[in-house]
Amino acid sequence: MGLSLGAILGLIGMARIGLWQKLGIYDYGVHWPLIALTVGIGLVGIVTFGTLSGSMLPFLLKRLGFDPASASAPFVATLVDVMGLIIYFNVALVLLHGTLL
Repeated sequence: MGLSLGAILGLIGMARIGLWQKLGIYDYGVHWPLIALTVGIGLVGIVTFGTLSGSMLPFLLKRLGFDPASASAPFVATLVDVMGLIIYFNVALVLLHGTLL
């Protein structure tokens, strides 16, 4: 589910960048396809990681003896936010190295 939702959101993100570039709403420069690809792949990674961590963390917390219902929601939100930035910036580093970075 995470991969399919991430792929759908990634395609929407890529289409939005392409549409705004073609309509002249925002100029991403000559490397706009790389920026669109970075956003698309980043969204796939972030959503997949969020789905996996959100579904597996309650099991881990229960095994460690914590209450999974009260502890998982804030922990998952914080973990996904932090890891989302790390995933996005690593994808950008790999894809945009030598062009924009």
